[in-house]
Amino acid sequence: MGPTATSPTAPTAVGPAAPAAATPATSPVLRVAPAAPADAAAYFRASLVFHADVSDVAAALKADSDPGFVVLDSRSTESWDQGHIPGAIHLPTALIAEQAGQLLDKNVPVVTYCWGPGCNGATRAALALAELGYQVKEMLGGFEYWAREGFAFETWQGTERRDADSLTSPAESADCGC
Repeated sequence: MGPTATSPTAPTAVGPAAPAAATPATSPVLRVAPAAPADAAAYFRASLVFHADVSDVAAALKADSDPGFVVLDSRSTESWDQGHIPGAIHLPTALIAEQAGQLLDKNVPVVTYCWGPGCNGATRAALALAELGYQVKEMLGGFEYWAREGFAFETWQGTERRDADSLTSPAESADCGC
């Protein structure tokens, strides 16, 4: 039997560019070995089943045809008034059980969002909707990244747009190449 990833004699890298000190035993990245490729593919495929990113949602909404989903803002009314995605449905998470049936069609997937990556409101909304029988995805980045990527949003005063943040969106292109 050969060395394992947790064995101190396991191979650490292939090729001449590998640093001698970066071994699974000492590297914080490799203290736990990477998943087998098939397991990694299954995990990342599952992640895409549950998540959409801001740029993909914006591109789908911008297209001339029906995007095939609705966008749901799960934040409070005060938050909604500060800014929301044009065309989004406003349904705070606490009201989903009571009002989802009046506002949403179970045959149309729902993409939830809240403030941003530091908020799990979209996750809680997605869970509530899934438990009611809706197909649902969570929009990664939330409203924060929608605004930071320079997409138009609506407030009680009208439509606004901020310059794209070069840390979240390519400066010279509409396509990040992802």
